[in-house]
Amino acid sequence: MTELLLINPNTTASITDLVLKTAQRFANKDTTLRATTGTFGPRYIASRTAYAIAGHAALDALANDKGRKDAVVLACFGDPGLAALKEIAPVPVVGMAEASILQACTLGRRFSIVTGGDRWKPMLEEFVASQGLAFRLASVRTVAPTGADIARNPKAAMALLAKGCQACVKEDRADAVILGGAGLAGLAARLEGKVDVPLLDGVACAISMAESLARQKPAKAKSGAFSLPAPVDSVGLSTALARLLS
Repeated sequence: MTELLLINPNTTASITDLVLKTAQRFANKDTTLRATTGTFGPRYIASRTAYAIAGHAALDALANDKGRKDAVVLACFGDPGLAALKEIAPVPVVGMAEASILQACTLGRRFSIVTGGDRWKPMLEEFVASQGLAFRLASVRTVAPTGADIARNPKAAMALLAKGCQACVKEDRADAVILGGAGLAGLAARLEGKVDVPLLDGVACAISMAESLARQKPAKAKSGAFSLPAPVDSVGLSTALARLLS
């Protein structure tokens, strides 16, 4: 039995519920899923400021989770706090954006990302570059509604999302398109007939990668960039996070 912890680093429980429901559709039958929501910070992540706060919230959520877990999924496209989670967690940590762009690279030479909220365009371009894959990125296209708006009323955004995905194919020459955003979880299946190349769901990508790593049980690094950091003498953190860092 594989046990995965899904961390939603924003504070909107309905987004957590959406991600968990979508993850259950894609997970293997012998996988148990648990999900937790950030206890402080933004309702939805749509700016660099909110992104920075969400990274702290993700670490705090990991520290406060006491259940067994074979791997962790960071359930926010853009992966705030991903590197820090990988550093401190004893099990593999997979981000939605990380898993999506890596899997998109197996489907063609260049990929695009479609998401909600215009501030995400430069943020995601920078994220892809930080992963060393800028040369594989055909484009990032955004629609005006944020991911939170789309989650509340997905039907109203379907035409915009379909148009954005097709523009990635026809104008940007993408070989695969990623539908990014926790608020867009599950919509790829409803749009795939309207897009001429493979369309990837960020949640599905993250779950499949986390399950694979959980089964492999890779050892925690004992040296290097993602080994445990030196103890941190901290002030003002939650008790659980301060204990984890010390």
